[in-house]
Amino acid sequence: MKKQLIISALLLTGLFPAISQTEPDTVKHWKAGGNTAFNFSQVSLTNWSAGGKNSVSGTFLFNAFLNYTKGKSAWENTLDAGYGLTKQGSENAVKTEDRIQVVSKYGYQASKRWYYTALADFKTQMDLGYKDPPENTIMTSKFMSPAYLLLSLGMDYKPNDNFSMYMSPLTAKMTFVHDEELSQQGAFGVEPGKNIRSEFGASVKSIYKKENILENVDFKTRLDLFSNLTDHPERIDVEWETKFDFKVNSFLSANLGTTLLYDHDINYVDNDGVEHGPRIQFKQLFGFGINFKF
Repeated sequence: MKKQLIISALLLTGLFPAISQTEPDTVKHWKAGGNTAFNFSQVSLTNWSAGGKNSVSGTFLFNAFLNYTKGKSAWENTLDAGYGLTKQGSENAVKTEDRIQVVSKYGYQASKRWYYTALADFKTQMDLGYKDPPENTIMTSKFMSPAYLLLSLGMDYKPNDNFSMYMSPLTAKMTFVHDEELSQQGAFGVEPGKNIRSEFGASVKSIYKKENILENVDFKTRLDLFSNLTDHPERIDVEWETKFDFKVNSFLSANLGTTLLYDHDINYVDNDGVEHGPRIQFKQLFGFGINFKF
């Protein structure tokens, strides 16, 4: 766990070194910013006749971007990370959020709204994941198990600063499962005993974001689609994420986010450890706390 947290910290602090080392005449080509939030809740009960348990929960969210534009070239880099825990009474802590995603996209302008584009997208998690919290006896995921790397070439349609749609007929998707126990189980679509699964196909990645879509409300949605053209191309992998940021004042905000996933290569495992077929996965996160935008 310490190793994963150190790696994550290095990622968070290492995204922006180019700005501080850039000469004054090139700084104008760089644009950087981001947002960090910490949501916290706590319940303490003493001699409470109605019953219940003490509980504490916290979620840390961080996203940042570093973009470079010059002439017809546009290079966009984003980092999204989140980690959350909740604990009730003397039970083991339960993970509620855990992700790291780094996306780098380089485009060369072909026309007013179209760019020749190359994209790299990497995502994984930091901590162990369990199917049976708070007992935590059935481990289902950990750092680099799984991890996903997407490499692609295509065209990016950007009519304005709020919307982009990237379409790639040439996409390589690699799924990594470095943990040997999960690898032997054939988790996340890898062959039993293997650590990597490679797929080749086509992908679409669209993003829409709007500040003050309502007063003091920012909105962002991202939809990623992937089809393995060499094996059942009709089975589309889907990742759809939406997020609302509600600004209370300069330092307080509320966040509402949802994530919908479907991957035909990921089977559902019930609470008894029995494996079933693939299913739609859905997560909803709401929090209120401290927010800092830079």
